[in-house]
Amino acid sequence: MKKESPDYLRMSTAASITLGFKSGLFYRNAKLYCINLLLTYEEGCSANCAYCGLSLGRKGRFSKKSFIRVEWPTYALRDIIERMIEKRDGIKRVCISMITNKRAVKDTKFVTRYIAERVDLPISLLVTPTILSRDDIVDFKELGADMLGIAFDAATPELFNLYRGSGVSGPHKWKRYFTCFKEGISVFGERMVGVHLIVGLNETEREMVKFIQEIYDMGGQTHLFSFFPEPMSRLAHYPQPPMGQYRRIQLARFLIDKGIDRAERFKFDIHERIVDFGLPRDELLRIVERGTPFMTSGCPGRDGEVACTRPYANSLPGPDIRNFPFPPGREDIEKIKRELEIERYKNA
Repeated sequence: MKKESPDYLRMSTAASITLGFKSGLFYRNAKLYCINLLLTYEEGCSANCAYCGLSLGRKGRFSKKSFIRVEWPTYALRDIIERMIEKRDGIKRVCISMITNKRAVKDTKFVTRYIAERVDLPISLLVTPTILSRDDIVDFKELGADMLGIAFDAATPELFNLYRGSGVSGPHKWKRYFTCFKEGISVFGERMVGVHLIVGLNETEREMVKFIQEIYDMGGQTHLFSFFPEPMSRLAHYPQPPMGQYRRIQLARFLIDKGIDRAERFKFDIHERIVDFGLPRDELLRIVERGTPFMTSGCPGRDGEVACTRPYANSLPGPDIRNFPFPPGREDIEKIKRELEIERYKNA
């Protein structure tokens, strides 16, 4: 029997543990409050993104391909619903991820409605603009989704094309993604569309913060990821960005998305690295000391706190956490300050 959507869905390992399908513990007792689901088909995804474990060009059956470096086992939709009802006190959101497959639009609508009618949880959709129309976006909201996610991943049209478009014989186009983002804002409203961006795809820090600011000004928000090479992908041997680079972009994203600061106030060196955030050093230090800028950025639960904490999706469990799935402790913050080289930011 084919285990395909909409009757079956793949689920992240973290979500499998959260719902009790798999046994396991998270490093430092991290928690996941969002059930991350992925549509699945035998023919898989028709996109060929250079860094993605699900890409068409990566060898293996789609149902066995890792995604964000972890397994995504397959379960029946009915069983998933039953577990979510059982564990509802520990769950704050559901996220349904599309792939580039012609069947995915209809099946996403079915799964969204099916979940919305049975479980009282906010629903996010990580959508594939390449196969969507504006009418589909309207349908998604009417069927029960309250937030959209759009994975641009790359911060410039040139890098997007190189890694996701014609550079890898892929179907995706920057213009369609940008149009879909604007359509999503018009349908779902301000701050209800999150753009996924991956730091470390050969963009400069100036390019990244410029795009983050553009997203914010248009009514969106940014969910930030650090590049983490997927085995057997085209970029399998490409290095992760330096920790200092990622920390600076995390801090910049927080300042922009919280309306505290603007990218135009930042200063950059000749390599386009941030050397000044445009705030007095004491104020910047207070923000860093809170630790919040370095926690996972993602869709919230109804309590306003991030539900999609994605434990260790960007780095191996251990001392070099990139997205903290919990508030950083005192030792964590001291380490972050060293990574940021916080002492070099002068008083404005």
